[in-house]
Amino acid sequence: MYPPLYILRHGQTEWNAAHRIQGGLDSPLTEVGRAQAQAQRELLARCDLAGFQALSSPQGRAFQTAAIALDGLFGRIDTDARLAEIGVGDWEGLARTELTVDRVVDESEESALDLYNRAPGGEGFVALHARCKAFLDSLQGPSVLVTHGITSRMLRLIALDQDICEIGMLPGGQGVIYHLEHGRMRQLAIGA
Repeated sequence: MYPPLYILRHGQTEWNAAHRIQGGLDSPLTEVGRAQAQAQRELLARCDLAGFQALSSPQGRAFQTAAIALDGLFGRIDTDARLAEIGVGDWEGLARTELTVDRVVDESEESALDLYNRAPGGEGFVALHARCKAFLDSLQGPSVLVTHGITSRMLRLIALDQDICEIGMLPGGQGVIYHLEHGRMRQLAIGA
């Protein structure tokens, strides 16, 4: 069983808005993304974070989100490379419509999940699972984690003791917060 976790996905970036795959590359938060991070901060300010540590992916979009969402809530934000987004190899920086695949690709993130697993030269779900499990196994206590779309899903999948094939069953979304404790997950929402 893992300690209590708040898992945040970074806010919308310029490339998210353009349906480009980022992977290890980066683009800045949009105005919408900065507003999403501010909304995350408002939600977290209502939570009892005593004893929690703050950890972020070192990638710019996640750390920029962390700087806004955790402002004034933590004395420091540490980074951990294991919270980085899944590597997508040859597809980094490409628009989803530019990918050479054996089926039509629509613009929604959910329909594109399997693409992250099949990217030529990419990390794949099995390697991402191992990386995320090693990270979670190393946690010493309750944590607020700021990460990315696919990595967030994998962290939650492991914490909920689900199989890799169930990754598509987990909700996604930009600028969201998931609270995991005692093997259960809930999404925090404004006004809740």
